[in-house]
Amino acid sequence: MQFLFANHTLDTDRRELHRGSEPIAVEPQVFDLLVYLVQNRDRVVSKDDLIASVWGGRIVSDSTLTSRINAARKAVGDSGEDQKLIRTVARKGLRFVCVVDEPPREASAGAPLRSTAPPAPRQEIQFCTTRDRVRIAYSEVGRGPPLVKAANWLAHLEHDWQNPLWGRLFHALVAEHRPVRYDERGTGFSDREVPDISFDAFVRDLEAVVDAAKLDRFALFGASRGCSVSIAYAVRNPHRVSQLVLYGGYARGRHRRGTSGQADALLTLFREGFVPENRSIRQMLKYAIFPGATEEQLRWFNDLQHSAASPEIAVRLRQATFDIDVSDLLPSVSVPTLVLHCRDDPAEPFEEARRIAAGIPNSRLVALEGPNHLILDSDPAWERLREEIMTFLG
Repeated sequence: MQFLFANHTLDTDRRELHRGSEPIAVEPQVFDLLVYLVQNRDRVVSKDDLIASVWGGRIVSDSTLTSRINAARKAVGDSGEDQKLIRTVARKGLRFVCVVDEPPREASAGAPLRSTAPPAPRQEIQFCTTRDRVRIAYSEVGRGPPLVKAANWLAHLEHDWQNPLWGRLFHALVAEHRPVRYDERGTGFSDREVPDISFDAFVRDLEAVVDAAKLDRFALFGASRGCSVSIAYAVRNPHRVSQLVLYGGYARGRHRRGTSGQADALLTLFREGFVPENRSIRQMLKYAIFPGATEEQLRWFNDLQHSAASPEIAVRLRQATFDIDVSDLLPSVSVPTLVLHCRDDPAEPFEEARRIAAGIPNSRLVALEGPNHLILDSDPAWERLREEIMTFLG
């Protein structure tokens, strides 16, 4: 569906906003807010309406709601002073007041991405402070035994429940466990401007969240770069970690395993191509990380990257991962460990999983069938992934 107004085109199928022929950068949540206002332009939309539709009824602060409304106005060339398109009705809510045209849907138009995950559960986002004074946003959902997930790229507290990587898995986990998740420094709701982005800083973020959540003993889940962070934490705190799940990870970053050329090419792409709807970024996601993803899933990940972090932070995060090496720590891991990895992972070679499993005493390696770095919730191997994790955690 397309909506045309004031030289703008809002395309809900492609999740794109254009001013004339120029694409406009819009975070996924701001996009959803704008769509809801346009679709309900015949009435005043209340704060409760927006929270129910855009946030799924979760607790949202007034400052968060105000920032998203301001971002929606900015995206369509409006402001709180002008209110030419989005008007505030005192003590009532908001109304989209511009004339809107809806051209007929073309038969060839692609269908929007439908997540296979159910609606997000109610969650409350809290904050803690690391030893170097960085504020980290974290969330706990569920009533079972705690399961802490170390942070990794392509994750966001607000969007994880509908993420094609995590949505179905988190819903399965929350039925029997209490997932504790957080946005790492520089991303999501955590402090965006931070002086230190390094492996040690990643571990500090995890330590701060565990302490703030007052967890004495818990299972620890690391994915991709989160695996090396989880390994370091488990070695430093063996008395607190009951089980360790390592999924799609590596002991050595790209510089440490002799693939510096690929690493440098990725950094160049992030520096020069990190703009909304950039074809190069989309191609990188497809061929280097998720070759089995659909176009709609790639658009979703593309939007998420821009919502999660700025281009500068994205580059610094990638740089920090390339020099990681926890190989020497592997023999010191003393907790039961499950290692899962896609056999044809294009981003992190299966050999890294073998290295981790061989280095950690009494660990178990599970090879997953699939072409992607991590299993998408639409992949045939998703059920095997769920079963292995749930059985291991007990």
